[in-house]
Amino acid sequence: MDNKTLAIISYIPLIGWLIAFFIGRDNADNFLKFHLKQSLALVIFGILFNVAFFIIVMIVPSLTFLGYIGYVVWALVVIGIINAAIKRKIQVQK
Repeated sequence: MDNKTLAIISYIPLIGWLIAFFIGRDNADNFLKFHLKQSLALVIFGILFNVAFFIIVMIVPSLTFLGYIGYVVWALVVIGIINAAIKRKIQVQK
């Protein structure tokens, strides 16, 4: 598989990331490393958000509407897949 395909696969939570990591670790370029790091950060953020949200809702049930914020994570995953598909790496200003 080429690095573009592995970058797209890396956005599939856990299984896709592991596949992309182990298959691409020998010939990973900066593009693949960037998308691996970004997709891992999104998964970790999603898990932490869900745990924190669950605790908050157990304490204050009227805040269940905040669950819609979780859709932002999925939107970021879709944006990451699109950027990997068109082979674009977002440049961060220093």
